[in-house]
Amino acid sequence: MFIPFVQEPPQLTNTYSADRLLRAYLRRRLPPDLREAIEPQLLELGELAGGALAQLQRADRAREPTFTAWDGWGERIDRIELTALWREAERLAVRFGLTAIPYERSAGAWSRTHQFALVHLFHPVSDVYTCPLAMTDGAARTLRAARNARLIERALPHLTSRDPRLFWTSGQWMTESTGGSDVGASRTVGRRDGGGRWRLYGQKWFASAATSEGNPGGGRGLALFYVETRDAAGRPNGIRVQRLKDKLGTRKLPTAELSLDGTVAELVATEANGTRAIEPMLQVTRTWNCVCACAAMRHALGLAVDYAHRRTAFGAPLAEQPLHRETLAELEAEASAAFLLTFELVALLGREESGELNEEDSAVLRLLTPITKLATAKQAVHVVSEALEAFGGAGYLEDTGIPVLLRDTQVLPIWEGTTNVLSLDALLRADVDRGLAGVRRRIEALIVGAQGELASCARAAQAALAHATEWRARSVERGVLEAGARRFALTVARAFSLALLVEHAAALEGAGASEAEDAGLAREACRRFCEAGVDRLPA
Repeated sequence: MFIPFVQEPPQLTNTYSADRLLRAYLRRRLPPDLREAIEPQLLELGELAGGALAQLQRADRAREPTFTAWDGWGERIDRIELTALWREAERLAVRFGLTAIPYERSAGAWSRTHQFALVHLFHPVSDVYTCPLAMTDGAARTLRAARNARLIERALPHLTSRDPRLFWTSGQWMTESTGGSDVGASRTVGRRDGGGRWRLYGQKWFASAATSEGNPGGGRGLALFYVETRDAAGRPNGIRVQRLKDKLGTRKLPTAELSLDGTVAELVATEANGTRAIEPMLQVTRTWNCVCACAAMRHALGLAVDYAHRRTAFGAPLAEQPLHRETLAELEAEASAAFLLTFELVALLGREESGELNEEDSAVLRLLTPITKLATAKQAVHVVSEALEAFGGAGYLEDTGIPVLLRDTQVLPIWEGTTNVLSLDALLRADVDRGLAGVRRRIEALIVGAQGELASCARAAQAALAHATEWRARSVERGVLEAGARRFALTVARAFSLALLVEHAAALEGAGASEAEDAGLAREACRRFCEAGVDRLPA
């Protein structure tokens, strides 16, 4: 009798307990009383992410949002039905306060670290519900920065609520077919009606998320407007959904093509300089992008490592085969570097919101935001692609649930600015020199006391940053600067990441026997990341 072979699939456990880097980082950086206070939340969400929520995600795999333009009696309703996982993800996001925490500020300057540690666990099993959460967080920050008292009173309690009956999500509707990142090419116009209200007219080619209730959307000549998508009676506010977008990934996220025909809107700030007004939102949403990139890498690697212990080939488990182990270790180094760089950005954002940054630190935050976003997004696509490959043919089959990891990750280098756009943003900003000087001083502080192999890595980080700074200073031609912008940005990102790896490994080694295993893993990640190359600029 023939007995068919059935491969055991990879399994998740509590994703907080399993994430040694996240736990080691929080032990090292957070005040002990704060870590003890928030750890039950992390354990609870980690259990859901490795259990019930992951199971619901698998069960809900084939479902996507549906759009109904008209009801049975001919009334235009533009109703979008969401998936079961998205409805559950919203409930959990509100309960855990994923947009409330940074505005409640119970953890002070560490509130962002608290928030994003939870997001790190939540993202991989949320079917990218993190997208509307990111825009909701960004909208709340933008309204506060604009100091528009009426809109703050109207919208902020909804955007940051822990009550699902009151909670609103926000979208951002900037992209038009005339230009994606080039928002100055927008053709949407705002006009006052006879009653003095602003009304918007135009097309939005790519609107995420189309189900949001409140909605800030975005040079000179552009203005930032606040829009509520439905009126008091629940009817669409001059908004017509033309279609849902058919995308490579993030298919659970209802992204739509919209037309605005007399949409009632409210000016957030002034009638010009809308791109400047939107900067607080972009700073937040780009940080979310970084955290989601790290979360995707950790999730994909967790599955690949578990599978390596369950899959036998050529007489031994994959986990015991040298080349497979080497491949996974190299991916772990990239993921670790991305995590430390991202949570350095998170910590800076938290300190800024507490008023703790000096001018140089603020310049570092402004430089680090686009650089971290572009670097971690590229790392995520690479790491998740390699993790998919580690499953062999099973990684290419939709019903294993593995391919969606790569398809959803591919949005990260595109969303909130492509790699090239962000490279130019970093390189050509007015305070780039002050930011680079701040990064140099931060690297010097991070690597103090590094010894042996860590000292060699520290010198490589210093040399790469020095080369990037010198290259920018001598490249006086605008065309030369722009052509090298991506290499410049990646070099700065990798130099800073390597210094953070050095500091993390040295700190764990100095903590003694209790941290010995994590210290060994950190040292190994540091060595491998350094060997993979830091300086991406030509000699």
